[in-house]
Amino acid sequence: MSTPAHSSHGSGHEDPNQFALLRQRRFAPFFWTQFSGAANDNLFKFAFTVMVTYQLSVSWLAPAMAGLVIGALFILPFLLFSATSGQLTDKYDKTKMIRFVKNLEIAIMLVAAAGFITGNVPVLLLCTFLMGVHSTLFGPVKFAYLPQVLNERELTGGNGMVEMGTFVAILLGNVAGGLLVALPGIGHTTVAVACVAAALVGRAVAQFIPPAPATDPGLTINWNPVTETLRNLRLAHENVVVFRSLLGISWMWFFGAVFLSQFPSLAKGVLHGNEQVASLLLVVFSVGIGIGSLLCEVLSRRHVEIGLVPLGAIGMSVFSIDLYFASRALPPSEVMGLAAFLDIGAHWRVMLDLALLSLFAGLYSVPMYALIQMRAQPTHRARIIAANNILNALFMIASSLIAGALLGAGFSVPQIFLFTGLANAVVAAYIFLLVPEYLLRFVAWVLSRLVYRFKVQGDENLPVQGAAVLACNHVSFIDAVLLMAASPRPIYFVMDHRIFRMPLLGSLFKLAKAIPIASQKEDPATYNAAFERAAQVLREGDLLAIFPEGGITRDGQLQPFKGGIVKILDRARADGLDVPVIPMALTNLWGSYFSRIEQGGAMVRPFRRGMFNRVGLNVGAPVAPDQAQPEALQARVAGLLQA
Repeated sequence: MSTPAHSSHGSGHEDPNQFALLRQRRFAPFFWTQFSGAANDNLFKFAFTVMVTYQLSVSWLAPAMAGLVIGALFILPFLLFSATSGQLTDKYDKTKMIRFVKNLEIAIMLVAAAGFITGNVPVLLLCTFLMGVHSTLFGPVKFAYLPQVLNERELTGGNGMVEMGTFVAILLGNVAGGLLVALPGIGHTTVAVACVAAALVGRAVAQFIPPAPATDPGLTINWNPVTETLRNLRLAHENVVVFRSLLGISWMWFFGAVFLSQFPSLAKGVLHGNEQVASLLLVVFSVGIGIGSLLCEVLSRRHVEIGLVPLGAIGMSVFSIDLYFASRALPPSEVMGLAAFLDIGAHWRVMLDLALLSLFAGLYSVPMYALIQMRAQPTHRARIIAANNILNALFMIASSLIAGALLGAGFSVPQIFLFTGLANAVVAAYIFLLVPEYLLRFVAWVLSRLVYRFKVQGDENLPVQGAAVLACNHVSFIDAVLLMAASPRPIYFVMDHRIFRMPLLGSLFKLAKAIPIASQKEDPATYNAAFERAAQVLREGDLLAIFPEGGITRDGQLQPFKGGIVKILDRARADGLDVPVIPMALTNLWGSYFSRIEQGGAMVRPFRRGMFNRVGLNVGAPVAPDQAQPEALQARVAGLLQA
């Protein structure tokens, strides 16, 4: 995958500011091409939706159904052609693919312009489907172009810039579409001109994108979309956590599509607002998602933190349900303009609910995407993303059909929002039961952010991939939870079997698939089973954590390390594995609620050190297995306690 762009990466490019990419030819023309395409998609769709909802009387397309039909037609090509477009992206030069797609966009927009000027709804519905084809072809190119021209350190920043640009483009396109189509007398013509102009600008900028050679020019295209789609879905299903995360993301698209498709009807039929009010609702929703997405980095402290996913799901349900109560009993009124709408206090609650439910949707979706990028095999990542696009399309079409059926059954728009909020609670609970890692990380996130002020030093020593043994001092009953919070990867803990008898913590550690261990004298079967399970964890390339002291300290001091770690490392060596040991030290945790104290047991006096007290984790450099004798390892952990 070497390209001229790669060879130009000198030391000055190792860790650049992501905004600096906008000054470089390998990125900037691609960014603005993507930006213009996203803006044009949404300008066209929203202008068409508003036109059918407010301005035309179409006997066979009710205003309440217009948004659903347009949304479904745009999404249908993603379902039909995603697998094929992924193959085309691998087979041909990506820059040529981009230019072909932009040429296609110009042709579609010329037809759409005629449809807008003449008010021909069937022609515009055809163009909606064709713009979906255009976006389906561009999607895989977007994901495949960036890794080809950016190095590993630039990739996160480059993806962040593209996502930010897409969000801004969607917002601007929707606002422009709603405002332009409402211009008295010239609205339809203005939209027609704007759509063609945006397509021409995108094609002109695409001319400056440097070549991006094919990654698999010998690929034989499977033109059967059904068999290729099934192949991609089977590939995604091989990794259970990744596949269920794909389902979780697709549910978020289902959830969002219900709200986005109903904004014109909500504005007109429930809030009694005009086209400008419909545009305002979209702005509020889009800004909420943008803020939620940006907050992820702050709340996760620059790590992939899937503990935010349950938090996002809770917020999505709470504010969807409150939106029902906020909008169901608004009194009848004449159609209002923007100023009159904002003068009514009850409308501010509706907008706050919309902003917060979309903010929590951002918190929900971004960590799920990051998890998929981390856990999917690099060789299969593009096809996994193609499978994600297919599932997204299925769920969005299902959302159109279900919302349409509910409307046909006499549901009001607020009742549809209530139904969606309740369904979200059920689906989220189901996903978290299937993949308990999300729930465990949520508990770890709450404890490490809201109960303690948890600071990790040396986290660069935590291995990003491959097997390792983590050896940590044992201070409290929640040491394992804090270690979970520090690592973006799952950790399997070897823990005293007695802790599993504790009502709440025992259930938590069973969910985490912790490994119970007893002394050989007390329970030989449990002792041997623990070492067998530990060996299996390391064989599978995962992280294994042990507390070599063998129990929680009773005086706050580091206790002598026992020899179990040597047995684990010898077993790994017998399996042909050279597993490093990562020494770790929890600091300032002794004396807190979850630790023992000299005058009594643990968890007997809540808030004995108050809330938000500072605790830390110091992570040391990896130790080779032949140097990880108990005494030497204890000395390293003791040194980390003083760091």
